[in-house]
Amino acid sequence: MRYRVNPGRIWLIGGTSESGRLARAIYQSRLPCTVSVTASSARSLYPADKSIRVFVGKLDAEDIGRFLHEEEIAAILDASHPYAIAISQLAISAAAEFQIPYLRYERPSVREAKKQEDIECDRLKQDIETENTKPFLATIAASDIETDKNLPSKNSFDSVPGEIEFVANFETLLAGRSLEGRRVLLTVGYRTLPLFLPWQDRCTLFARILPSVTALETALAAGFTQERLIALRPPIPIQLERSLWQHWQIQMVVTKASGAPGGEDVKRQLAAELGLRLVIIDRPKLEYPAQTSDFATALEFCHRILPPNFAAEF
Repeated sequence: MRYRVNPGRIWLIGGTSESGRLARAIYQSRLPCTVSVTASSARSLYPADKSIRVFVGKLDAEDIGRFLHEEEIAAILDASHPYAIAISQLAISAAAEFQIPYLRYERPSVREAKKQEDIECDRLKQDIETENTKPFLATIAASDIETDKNLPSKNSFDSVPGEIEFVANFETLLAGRSLEGRRVLLTVGYRTLPLFLPWQDRCTLFARILPSVTALETALAAGFTQERLIALRPPIPIQLERSLWQHWQIQMVVTKASGAPGGEDVKRQLAAELGLRLVIIDRPKLEYPAQTSDFATALEFCHRILPPNFAAEF
């Protein structure tokens, strides 16, 4: 069936720094928006204005229809965390059922960003090589090609043995023995810490968690002692990250492919600098009906769905 709204609001699925930036741009565009988050502490990410409603709580299949109706949702902009696939799956299903336009906005992982940089570099090199009308530039290009063999490969981050390992999921990691006997720092979010409970007597586990009561209670229940926990909210300065790893004498770090906003680039840099093994849990695979990592495209999506006259009437 067709889900109709008037005048309509953007449903921004939030909880990330990117969603905060999007909400500010939507507010500046004077478009009505409802942001959904799971924790009240995330309210501070969004403008305090009547045009921006913040819904705090978890949504499920039973109440999503009522939520969409009460909030008069005209479009869904999904800027949830890359690993929060449950809310994305719910939104995709609701968008299909009620025929609501949907767009996924997702930060690129560091590996994805580097691949894009490599593509741009290759394109630039090809442009230089084919510029035969400028002999000087062609000579430079040939010289560059000859010396490329002395440079690190494009994917050197991925191919350095013992430093960076990509793992499909937590189950795959825990089914192996790579944690055995090591001092391991987990920066994977508090919700996954219970998975590591069976490993508490097989290695020395440390964890960085968000500064919240729920995160602390979950970590303690998963077998972490207070001296092996630190509560910090990202982003973490590289100097502090380095000091923490060195103080705890960390041998391995387990993290997520959370992109630069989640500190993935900093962890890669420090792992190479300190000679530590970095295990990166890949993002869950989900087929989005429409997706972008371009901020302007996401904002244009909102403007396209809500006519300009709606923006001035909320």
